[in-house]
Amino acid sequence: MSRQPPVRYIDRTKAQYDALGYGSYSWAHNPEPPPIAALPRPLAELRLGVIATGGVYAAGQTAFTFKDDLTYRAIPSDTQTAELRATHFAYDLTDARQDINVVFPIDALRTLVADGLVGELAPQLFTCMGGIYSQRRVRDDLAPALVQRCQDDEIDVVLLVPV
Repeated sequence: MSRQPPVRYIDRTKAQYDALGYGSYSWAHNPEPPPIAALPRPLAELRLGVIATGGVYAAGQTAFTFKDDLTYRAIPSDTQTAELRATHFAYDLTDARQDINVVFPIDALRTLVADGLVGELAPQLFTCMGGIYSQRRVRDDLAPALVQRCQDDEIDVVLLVPV
């Protein structure tokens, strides 16, 4: 079995932003590592939330716009997989449209709950558009809104699903 070379995501992202006319992308650099928090209880006793950046939305919700969309979607965790859609400017949507789980692993998470490995899914799972050019607007607007929603839903731990 031959191994594929690793994807050079930084080079790919730089080329994509250059092609879109955004100019050179400035990667965020955090001089300190993020704090790591211990789980307050075993995962089997916790409410798990999701924040995914694959542009996923449910049928009947408004699709994300082409670029720099700072909105998010709250998707009820009992939404049927067949009702989920994806739109995004920064990745090939072919696989996501065939199986939404490649960017929003809802079926695997439901299995973890059914198997007793996760206590429960939060009532709402959150999605947004990845590839937002303004780091400041993500930090100052989008991230605090998502944190507040997670706190409002009494979520114990959040799975971040980047694209």
